[in-house]
Amino acid sequence: MTNQEDYTQTTTKTMTSPFDYHFMLQHVSRVGKEMYGPDFVIADADKPVITRLLAYFMRDKGVADAEGIDLDKGIFLMGPVGCGKTALMRIMSNLCPSKDKPVFRSCNEVIVDFNIRGFEAIIPYTRDAICPYTLTPKVHCFDDLGLEPMGYYFGNSTNVMAEIMLSRYNYFITRKMLTHVTTNLDIDELEEIYGNRIRSRMREMFNRMTFSSGSGDKR
Repeated sequence: MTNQEDYTQTTTKTMTSPFDYHFMLQHVSRVGKEMYGPDFVIADADKPVITRLLAYFMRDKGVADAEGIDLDKGIFLMGPVGCGKTALMRIMSNLCPSKDKPVFRSCNEVIVDFNIRGFEAIIPYTRDAICPYTLTPKVHCFDDLGLEPMGYYFGNSTNVMAEIMLSRYNYFITRKMLTHVTTNLDIDELEEIYGNRIRSRMREMFNRMTFSSGSGDKR
């Protein structure tokens, strides 16, 4: 990480925005230090993707439109190991109203639960992710997609995250259910794991945001 926190240089055209992105980047840094300790800083290489995340989570339609971000889709955040994807998504979730605040779940944790309870373990992320009283869909953020093993229940193997993504895609189409994802893998690697059908659905469900190759390991 760089120790210099100059927030003035981003690739996003924020001049048309009602939000002060200079201030918001400072805010992200402050919250990051509170959550993850005094060593948390924003690297220059990460400012463009952080600014795009801010535009999304603040629902800044002007900047979102300029950046090609669809506010009705989820976030698919890609980047190298240790670049801070999960930390930033957790920080950004604090900008959301409570109804839009994502529930975070590691893909590995989902598989462990599936191996114990079978398909019942998928229900909280699919059918039961609709509030029964308001019919409002719950937002989930799945961490480290593509690194989880296959699920096994009573000797049968299942690509659990593929099942969840397909089901949430159907709810995305019918109920506007939003899903966020972080991953260390690229699109081709994910297609090898989940197949072309899932890749096609992901195009419809997500705004793809990618850390630059210059984003260093911050662990």
